Amino acid sequence: FGSCGSALAWHSSKREWKPLEDRSCTDIPWLLLFILFCIGMGFICGFSVATGAAARLVSGYDSYGNICGQKNAKLEGIPYSGMDHTQRKYVFFLDPCNLDLINRKIKSVALCVAACPRQELKTLSDVQKFAETNGSALCSYNLKPSEYTTSSKSSVLCPKLPVPASAPIPFFHRCAPVNISCYAKFAEALITFVSDNSVLHRLISGVMTSKEIILGLCLLSLVLSMILMVIIRYISRVLVWILTILVILGSLGGTGVLWWLYAKQRRSPKETVIPEQLQIAEDNLRALLIYAISATVFTVILFLIMLVMRKRVALTIALFHVAGKVFIHLPLLVFQPFWTFFALVLFWAYWIMTLLFLGTTGSAVQNEQGFVEFRISGPLQYMWWYHVVGLIWISEFILACQQMTVAGAVVTYYFTRDKRNLPFTPILASVNRLIRYHLGTVAKGSFIITLVKIPRMILMYIHSQLKGKENACARCILKSCICCLWCLEKCLNYLNQNAYTATAINSTNFCTSAKDAFVILVENALRVAAINTVGDFMLFLGKVLIVCSTGLAGIMLLNYQQDYTVWVLPLIIVCLFAFLVAHCFLSIYEMVVDVLFLCFAIDTKYNDGSPGREFYMDKVLMEFVENSRKAMKEAGKGGVADARELKPMGGLRKASFPLFPGCPHCSGNKDFKPKT
Repeated sequence: FGSCGSALAWHSSKREWKPLEDRSCTDIPWLLLFILFCIGMGFICGFSVATGAAARLVSGYDSYGNICGQKNAKLEGIPYSGMDHTQRKYVFFLDPCNLDLINRKIKSVALCVAACPRQELKTLSDVQKFAETNGSALCSYNLKPSEYTTSSKSSVLCPKLPVPASAPIPFFHRCAPVNISCYAKFAEALITFVSDNSVLHRLISGVMTSKEIILGLCLLSLVLSMILMVIIRYISRVLVWILTILVILGSLGGTGVLWWLYAKQRRSPKETVIPEQLQIAEDNLRALLIYAISATVFTVILFLIMLVMRKRVALTIALFHVAGKVFIHLPLLVFQPFWTFFALVLFWAYWIMTLLFLGTTGSAVQNEQGFVEFRISGPLQYMWWYHVVGLIWISEFILACQQMTVAGAVVTYYFTRDKRNLPFTPILASVNRLIRYHLGTVAKGSFIITLVKIPRMILMYIHSQLKGKENACARCILKSCICCLWCLEKCLNYLNQNAYTATAINSTNFCTSAKDAFVILVENALRVAAINTVGDFMLFLGKVLIVCSTGLAGIMLLNYQQDYTVWVLPLIIVCLFAFLVAHCFLSIYEMVVDVLFLCFAIDTKYNDGSPGREFYMDKVLMEFVENSRKAMKEAGKGGVADARELKPMGGLRKASFPLFPGCPHCSGNKDFKPKT
């Protein structure tokens, strides 16, 4: 943060910490910059709508620039433009399954038709009969329905046979094929590593056949995540050990079930004579073997990690217990992922809609084939770059607002001595403070993340475009740069979260808060490492538990469909969704633990328990520190390395609460006068 200026050098003075006392607006210039940026995003949307892109997007247009469902003006030099399509409200593609991934469009002539063919049309006679019966001509405008079967140009001007059954897309008036084979062709173009098209067809049919089970298992993962959050609230003291035991049992049980299913299916007689069913059975057997081997390797690695970290597990129990008390007093914290996800979905829907508008805006230009395309010329053609930056910055802004809201609520809980005096809804009070005072700080923090994320995404795009073309040295350099930027982004994310906590405590701007938080974290580096390592690992075990439980339920349910569907892809989808849901919920718990730790570090640095400098922490945290001191003494007898690992937090001196006598940091800020 070199731009923050030398005036922020923390050696010059010891500034007072006044939690919850003084409130002032922070980083106002960044808030104004963010508002101007959002106005620019609105201009892009307004420009695309004003230039007629909204009508072209919703109603669709044919290859000659005519918007379906309305009367059109003649375009100079464009044949068949200016037609009256009032009765033709749907866009129909002559070859709808021909996708051009490079130019991101369908390589087919588009026509406006009166109705989509609901049934498959196998011959030109069927196409002619459909046109005569429904009044919907599916061939080019210059070919009459009576000429469909007689004209020599029918093979070029009429749709590719057989014409798949299609239905209009709601609100967008495009005829989309309903046959799954057409979607499989789309997927074949996207999934380049599948060499056997039959495998892809079976995978997609497995997803479609098991869609009810997939939906039910996704709902199960959501319920399990909610149950885990409730368990954290009430049995946090034994949660770590419960999670450890359950993960051990779950890993062993899941691995055993996979090997049992593999052995059972391998011994089962192959009575079927249908080749397709034999192929499905072989695919399922191969998938079970891969799953069983992967589960075995994962279980062994998990056991080794837990064996190494077993001595540190006890250090996390107290913080988990205090975090559970926070959720008891602040139950609305559990619902934070819902509000954040809802806000992100709304913004992403707006962003995608505007992007689609941009794809259809501009002036009509005739391409090499004689068809019409809409292109933006001049500086406005780079608007989509601005739009992409907006996607990253505003998404990070929404996530940062969640972090600031959680930090503000937890800070209010920690620095309120009498918990009966908490606001009625600390979450809403935190949101109110965020909107009134700290939106600029959130905008600045999210912009810093955006500055790191954009170069990483550009390098990832370059790497994907040069795949197979660059030499080994260039590939190594690209991957190293991507990895370094990813690590920098993670470090800045962690520092930003602690900076938001410092802002919530003392109402300082982003740079000052980041500096203060960094100093506190450096002073307690060993404790930070221990808490983050063990705490994150315990929460990771919770995610593993939810994924294993959902995956085990999926294996048992999908096993009944093994004769007619390949359930490799459905199980992967379910497990990925379960991990995403578990991550969203447990990340809130992780935020609470991190905020509590920073509050605790500040409390122990500037207070010592004497009159006028009483601790804000509750008895559980005091016991936690006392246990750490005892563990330090025991470790000191065993070795210097363990004593350093368990070294308690600096800042406490012997006072009314006999912790860490003779601590050199206790002569700090004597002017600190917290609100009582």
